[in-house]
Formats: sequence, C-alpha cells, structure tokens
Amino acid sequence: MAGSAMSGGDEDGGGMIADINVTPLVDITLVLLIIMMVAAPMIANNPSIKVELPKAASGDETQKTTLSLTLTKKASGEGGFDLFLNGEKVDEPKARVVITDLVGKNKDIQAVIAGDKGIAYGDVMHIVDLVKTLGVTKFAMATDGT
Repeated sequence: MAGSAMSGGDEDGGGMIADINVTPLVDITLVLLIIMMVAAPMIANNPSIKVELPKAASGDETQKTTLSLTLTKKASGEGGFDLFLNGEKVDEPKARVVITDLVGKNKDIQAVIAGDKGIAYGDVMHIVDLVKTLGVTKFAMATDGT
C-alpha cells in the first residue's frame, strides 16, 4: 500500500498536481523591486561613467592647456555678471583677445566654464558661444558634485 499513491491507484493523491506555489515567485519579485528602488536614486544622481584610460608610450606628448572662465554676480548688485579668465577679472573684448591668442598657440586648448548659481542661463550660454566661435572645441561646464 505504500507505493499505491505513486502508481495512481489511490483516488486522493494519484492525479496530476495542478497547483503551482507562487509564494517564492512573489518573494523574489518583491526583493528585486526593493533593490531597484534603492539603486535607482544612486544611478540618477551619478549619470556619468568614470573610466580610467590606459597610457600609451606612443601617445601625443603635447601639453594640453586649460582655460578657466568663471562668471559671478556683479558685486554692485545691478544685474549682469563679472567674467574671470584664469582668475583675472576681464571684460569681454579682453577675453576675446586672450582666448584668440591661446587658441593660436595651442589648437587643443580646453575650456572649463563655471557659472554662479544666480547667473542667468542666457549669460552662461553667451560665454559658451563666445568660446566656441573663437575656436575652442573642447569645453566643460563646472558643477558642484555634492
């Protein structure tokens, strides 16, 4: 009689199992959902991909020059901005002359543009456009990573 349930001769347990236990499936799904909810803000706050590039012995030996442009609110509070080029306060015509000179010396110059939080978006874009029209092809916008 011990083997009768396996052979299908018993009426209570001899049929096919039609029920599937979904509890483990629900458990795994909820755990994956929680992991995604925890990981999503981390991915959204750090969208950049950090890559450590290898060094090559036959690489380009030219020294890259970085041009730093900083826009701050005018100290007088009248609106507009003050422009600093490599830490020195300049006006736009002087900045044009200096940037043109630097681009003439080094075509691979890089510009880093930092704008105060209170500066109008149009003013920052004006400086980006100025840098691009003067021949700087590589530039970055500085941000606070915290």
